[in-house]
Amino acid sequence: MALVKKPVNGMRDILPAEMQIRDYVQGVIRDTYRSFGFTPIETPCMESIANLSNKQGGENEKLIFKVMKRGEKLNLETAKTEADLVDFGMRYDLTVPLARYYANHANDLPAPFKALQMGNVWRADRPQRGRYRQFMQCDIDILGEPSNLAEIELILATTTTLGRLGFRNFEIRINERRILKAMAAYSGFAETDFDTVFIILDKMDKIGMDGVAQELQQEGYAQACIEKYLALFQGVAAAEDGVAYLADALGESLDVEVVSWMQEIAASVNACKSADFRLVFDPTLVRGMSYYTGTIFEIAMPEFGGSCGGGGRYDKMIGNFTGKDVPACGFSIGFERIILLLLESGFQIPEQPKKVAYLIEKGYSGAALADVIARAQEARRNGEQALVVRMNKNKKFQKEQLMKDGYEEFVEFFKQQDSLS
Repeated sequence: MALVKKPVNGMRDILPAEMQIRDYVQGVIRDTYRSFGFTPIETPCMESIANLSNKQGGENEKLIFKVMKRGEKLNLETAKTEADLVDFGMRYDLTVPLARYYANHANDLPAPFKALQMGNVWRADRPQRGRYRQFMQCDIDILGEPSNLAEIELILATTTTLGRLGFRNFEIRINERRILKAMAAYSGFAETDFDTVFIILDKMDKIGMDGVAQELQQEGYAQACIEKYLALFQGVAAAEDGVAYLADALGESLDVEVVSWMQEIAASVNACKSADFRLVFDPTLVRGMSYYTGTIFEIAMPEFGGSCGGGGRYDKMIGNFTGKDVPACGFSIGFERIILLLLESGFQIPEQPKKVAYLIEKGYSGAALADVIARAQEARRNGEQALVVRMNKNKKFQKEQLMKDGYEEFVEFFKQQDSLS
């Protein structure tokens, strides 16, 4: 079988120029989140297949890279179902592993616990612009905080990070699962139909109000319900305060606590934000994960034309492991999409250290070589990035490649003469 040079479809090699930007962005994300009190943790890349397939991950559960049993556990002759062959899976997000992690270590963690996770996840998805089968996620989560202080902190931490990376004029779209349910119930839809209605509603930005109406009709729902439902969205669009409008329109169908919950988030975030963004109430925001129980949010950037991250409250997930529910809320930055936007905009890392390359001719050795290395060590102590490397035959091409990597000064050393700068 011939060896293959290209990476697996949907996965990719990352060249040094992009890797430098990725390292820089990860550093900004990590430092900013730490300044908000989040603590870095790490979880394994694989989880028990039972954890990943418990009907909480929505469509992502169809995209799991499953891992076959090994050794004596794998018996192909007696296997009858997939369960006989598979025991692990590659994680498709960082939230399910975090819930297991917290359930396993809760007694050793502070309450509430503010977790920071950065790591690769895997989904057997169809590759496209900004979407890969292996990609980095950057998550912050607050576990054990029942109030909307969690949402406020998560939104401020995430938007501060994006602001420090130079992003402007983006939106944080926010909604509440209890508002979604109240709107559907008020309009006359049965609770058993909510999931179907929400799946169709989630297409609003792609197919518009007429498209949503048509698909609801195709599902056989009553025209009166559909018209009453869509009239609510039209009313929100025309209102100055969408949450207040729904409070009046829905009456007892919407809990007063939910209204004050959302209004307090908006007031606090708008009063304390440091980045240039808009917090927008969007009643059409659904998010596909079935584990969300309350507030949900997404990052919308005009440059990308879609979501660049999101999250929400998932108060029931940890209880699946422990039998006791724990309040939980998280926000994930779409790292790969952020990197794509930075690369497309010609982003340059600010305040990079000076990069100098010491090019040594073949045969240059002994005490003279040690002197060059000592000179490079001194440059490093002074905060410079110093590369010591043998000189290639095609020195011109070698320098061109190093210049692409950001080297701005070259010092050459030859066997029979002093160094030339």
